[in-house]
Amino acid sequence: MRGLARWALCLALLGVHGAALAGAQRYEPLAASVQAALSKAVSDRAPYTSAFNSKLDEVNWLSAMSRRLEKRIRDHDSRIAFLKSVHYEASRAGLDPQLVLGLIQVESGFKKYAVSRSGARGYMQVMPFWTKLIGAKNDNLFDMRKNIRYGCTILRHYLDIERGDLYRALGRYNGSLGQPQYPRAVEAAWKQRWRYDGKLS
Repeated sequence: MRGLARWALCLALLGVHGAALAGAQRYEPLAASVQAALSKAVSDRAPYTSAFNSKLDEVNWLSAMSRRLEKRIRDHDSRIAFLKSVHYEASRAGLDPQLVLGLIQVESGFKKYAVSRSGARGYMQVMPFWTKLIGAKNDNLFDMRKNIRYGCTILRHYLDIERGDLYRALGRYNGSLGQPQYPRAVEAAWKQRWRYDGKLS
């Protein structure tokens, strides 16, 4: 099986199994300044505010994304709360919210209580060692907002390490640096499923 056919099969499997390519971030020692910055990003208690440019932008984005997510998160209120958290935390970390949705699709299939074989947890499959490294031991990685905040902070960290190279940053996030399957799967989900041009598609 070659090229596009292989990726079509991969995406089909992701649609059925969700966490087909879930991996695990690997522990790497952090400089004290980096550890402090990541810890601040995770523990920031600033009040929740919308990252949308306007109320109309918020309504349009939530409507478009909600329709695409309806089969994965059935309850309307839970779905909207999830999408608002993704948009806020991704924007806060300087990430594209649609990219984060693509990553979550590949990592956990939008399963809140997903646990990988390596012990990664929740929507964004965050490894527990991060709570000791940059958070608090009692941080609950199955908490929606906490999990998304950790995941976005970690991905931002990897992007900074890789000087904006998304392919390599995604490889680090998944613990598969140098292997093409995961970055390509996330990119495909991002661009084919979650692309947003401002229209209610």
